[in-house]
Amino acid sequence: MSVIVIQFITLDGIVSDPDGSGGTPTGGWAFRHGPETVAGDKFRLGSMLDDGILLLGRTTWQLFSHLWPGRDDPFSARMNATPKLVASRTMTDSSAWANSQVIDRDLIDAVKHEQRDVIITGSLSIVHALMAEDLIDEYRLLTFPTVLGTGRRLFLAGKPPTYLRCLSAEQAGAAVLTRYGRTAQ
Repeated sequence: MSVIVIQFITLDGIVSDPDGSGGTPTGGWAFRHGPETVAGDKFRLGSMLDDGILLLGRTTWQLFSHLWPGRDDPFSARMNATPKLVASRTMTDSSAWANSQVIDRDLIDAVKHEQRDVIITGSLSIVHALMAEDLIDEYRLLTFPTVLGTGRRLFLAGKPPTYLRCLSAEQAGAAVLTRYGRTAQ
């Protein structure tokens, strides 16, 4: 089992509001580069969507639950069929998006006991919680040629160093997909 973080990210490390749904002044930065940069399986998840699970926070799940169920292309069909866990202390009904369930126990415990690959998309508070417990095995970052200067960051200042190794890098439209994994300790 691997824990994999997928994120749209700017050159200066900002991950907040890539689609503009958050209403921030700089929101929508990823989508300014056209649909060919963001559409489909840009993160090269492939069969992981068939065999793994998506782990989402409430806000990301709610956004996705309005977006994905109405689509019928092959990638959307995979997203809709993939089992989804929702980390939320307030949400109880996950019926708006098929194959979703709210985690009914501690997030860290749920991830540690999961037998399938765990894919986290967006959901920055979840990512930061798992980072704090050193549970992230891989980062797949779609880096856009944008510098915002302000916003929420993937890697927070003042935290212990994280040493990774580059697994791959390839151009994806206007962005670059990089994969980073844990280094051998």
